[in-house]
Amino acid sequence: MAPIDSDDNRTAGEGEEPRAGRRKAARYVVPVAVMGVAAATIGLVPALADSGDPDLPKVTAEQLIEKIAKSDVQQLSGTVRINTDLGLPDLGGLESGLMSGMSGGPGSGGDGEGSAADPSAKLTALVSGSHTLRVAADGPDRQKLSLMENAAEYSLIHNGKDVWGYDSQSNEVYHSTAPDGAQRPEKDVPATPKDFADEALKSVDDTTSVTVGGTAQVAGRDAYRLVVEPKQDGSTVGAITVAVDAETGTPLKFTLTPASGGAAVVDVGFTKVSFAKPDASTFDFTPPAGAKVTEADEAGAGAKAPEHGREAEGDLAKGMDGLKVIGEGWNSIATFDTGARGGLPTGAEGGDLGDLGGLGGFLGSFGDQVKGDFGSGTVFKTRLVNALITDDGKVYAGAVTKDALVKAADAAK
Repeated sequence: MAPIDSDDNRTAGEGEEPRAGRRKAARYVVPVAVMGVAAATIGLVPALADSGDPDLPKVTAEQLIEKIAKSDVQQLSGTVRINTDLGLPDLGGLESGLMSGMSGGPGSGGDGEGSAADPSAKLTALVSGSHTLRVAADGPDRQKLSLMENAAEYSLIHNGKDVWGYDSQSNEVYHSTAPDGAQRPEKDVPATPKDFADEALKSVDDTTSVTVGGTAQVAGRDAYRLVVEPKQDGSTVGAITVAVDAETGTPLKFTLTPASGGAAVVDVGFTKVSFAKPDASTFDFTPPAGAKVTEADEAGAGAKAPEHGREAEGDLAKGMDGLKVIGEGWNSIATFDTGARGGLPTGAEGGDLGDLGGLGGFLGSFGDQVKGDFGSGTVFKTRLVNALITDDGKVYAGAVTKDALVKAADAAK
């Protein structure tokens, strides 16, 4: 990773931003799936209690980002606390059905049998509510994530070529085989502070301020605070703070606060963590007696999405093929044309995207109607990501304000 700033005199105590010409920054990655734009954005809320500000050697923002980049922790175990607050109404589990239904895979509610232990649907529970995860890793071939749910538990285990999902509540097991070289199977669902930090630090530009905001103690570990803030107006992101383990460079906590103020939209952090090698038995799994076992290839062959679901998926896929990103930095907006006309479908009318279980009517109940040079449409708002769906089927989505979406749609007219 190229340096942000070569001036080593800028330290954690000063909190100055690195020089613009060599700045490494982070910008939020915008989800763009029209039907999952809110549900696919995982927001995690209350900050974990810190226990003091340790006295650590001064570092620059450049040095701290380099420390994260060079971190190569292969073994760890711990407990991660996750809460979700995107400012959405309680979906009552609808978000899981939407995400799995759009994939047309097992558990999607089609004609196939599916499995309650299928991770593609199960882990979407992380988009809402409060959750506690237990995580463990021993190199690229062995990882385990357990989602604690009241008296039940869902576990996803990767051990060599085998990937097991087990839902204790239903006593169902889902089994698949990982391809050679595959790493953590749940990697598409961020679950640890490192997942979020890696995503946030992928993209860099000159629209961002990056500073070191002092020190903290997280899960009993001394840490530095890396603070990333947008310089541009119009973004819904206020700031991103990453607590970086002073010894290993591992992100221990990731917090994203909105520009509108109030509680954090994203805060995921360890409450306990150890970098010792987990016991090998941690990754052992044998289906319990009487458990229903579903093989991934069998589930994929048996699951059939309803005809209208396949039509909707085809329309969305064609639209996503034309995906474009307009703007730059924190004001980037993803846009594509779904090909649908006449606005969102409803349960009664169907529409070009099909019924989708009345999703159009549900979304329309909490969307804002807007008009502009582009015509008319509906803006769906969360505390972080907003999306404009025009009546002629175009989608504009980003971590930007409603006014920014309307302006982008007008400019594209």
